[in-house]
Amino acid sequence: MTDTEFAAIVGRTKRIVLSAVRKHLAARFSYAIDDVVQETYLRGYRHLAGGLFRNESSVESWLYTIARNESLRMNKKLAREEEKAEKAAARQREAEPVRFTPEDAALLDGLLARLPEKYRDVMALKSQGMPEEEIALRLGISKGTVKSRFSRGKEMLQRLSGEAV
Repeated sequence: MTDTEFAAIVGRTKRIVLSAVRKHLAARFSYAIDDVVQETYLRGYRHLAGGLFRNESSVESWLYTIARNESLRMNKKLAREEEKAEKAAARQREAEPVRFTPEDAALLDGLLARLPEKYRDVMALKSQGMPEEEIALRLGISKGTVKSRFSRGKEMLQRLSGEAV
């Protein structure tokens, strides 16, 4: 397959390939149209140059199918990337320290004083924005214990704050 022959195929099929991509690529991923079209033609060229095209259909319908499959593949890939970005943003939001007003701080101090010491220590250090690893080192407990004490401490604080209101 020469470059000229393949260029002729691209010229003949570009409307069909773009049609397949527009139909099967999610609208929110429209910025990836060029990538999908390029991957479609790269895949098609490799198969044609390698003699893997079996002539069971027309080149046009064969490239349409490749474009559809590439669009669906790109949908999955970009959806996974969106999901990863959303999870990272959620982790970032969780990691940001909470800002309290003086009244909130006084209420929290009163509620913390009512917790058992092992939970109070973890909650106080966590409320100062200290990372779990550092809390574990400071208190001489495992990171998993820090997590479970923090979780249980939050539950206790929620119950106590319901009683205080």
